[in-house]
Order: sequence, then C-alpha cells, then structure tokens
Amino acid sequence: MPKDKQDLTESDLPKLAQPAVRALRNAGITRLEEVAKLTESELKQLHGIGPTAAEQLRRAMADMGLDFSK
Repeated sequence: MPKDKQDLTESDLPKLAQPAVRALRNAGITRLEEVAKLTESELKQLHGIGPTAAEQLRRAMADMGLDFSK
C-alpha cells in the first residue's frame, strides 16, 4: 500500500477542513499522539491551522486523555 494511503487509514485525527489536513500532512502528522507532542502555539504556527481546527484537535485529544505539550 502506498505510504500516503497507509497514513490515511492509520490516522486518528478528527475530520478537519482541507487547509488543516494539508498543514498536518505537510508536517508529517497523522496521529493525535503526534499533535500532543506540539505546544498549542506550535500547532497554530502551521499554515492552515486556525482556531477552529485547533479546538477540534484539542477536543479529540481530550477524548483520548491527551493534551498539548507544555
């Protein structure tokens, strides 16, 4: 299976707007555990991640017991 198809099937990210999806993909992020390694400020610096996407990711991480790095 091609790597990009594999990443999509293994992703546990919530449904996000395409600019946010592209921003995470370009940063090599496909899992919430990888998002949790970032501070919220670092996440928001990714071009395409706005307040809505950050909040969606925060909620999804909270559901899994994760939070942004401090």
